[in-house]
Amino acid sequence: MSRVDEIKAAIESLEGREHAELRQWFCERDKQRSGKMDFARRDAETQRMTENELGTIIVESAIAVHRELGPGLLETVYEVALAYELRERSLRVERQVPVRIKFRKIVFDEGFRADILVEDRIIVEVKSVERATASHRKQIQTHVRLAELKLGYLLNFGEAMMKDGITRAVNGLEE
Repeated sequence: MSRVDEIKAAIESLEGREHAELRQWFCERDKQRSGKMDFARRDAETQRMTENELGTIIVESAIAVHRELGPGLLETVYEVALAYELRERSLRVERQVPVRIKFRKIVFDEGFRADILVEDRIIVEVKSVERATASHRKQIQTHVRLAELKLGYLLNFGEAMMKDGITRAVNGLEE
């Protein structure tokens, strides 16, 4: 077995968290070497990641943004900052994405707008309120279901501790 084959086998055997750390290391190394990210490689790597692995990066990013900015700002500030942080971690991110939904035979081109869509697989709804309500939690669950995605997050940056402002919504996701 060649050395390259041994490395490939070792990478294939990595668990999700270890794989994410290795991917982050490669991304940083690419940036140092060329000053930019190799986007074809990034796309291939993030497509291998599960929703749960991407979710871990989203939660870590939200905590980092909250630690730096603190609570009490407008939702838009957190949305822009979180999108920036996720892009810095080499994820593909879109803001204010119109989401198409179907009701029986009617198609709504813009049934709702997702605050953030990560890798075309995870919806993130950003709030900055004192406490998230049951209505907010139902909203993210409905958005995930209607968008036919498996995972979404309601992130309330208004909480004193970010961990208290994280709501995870799943739709047929295998744990």
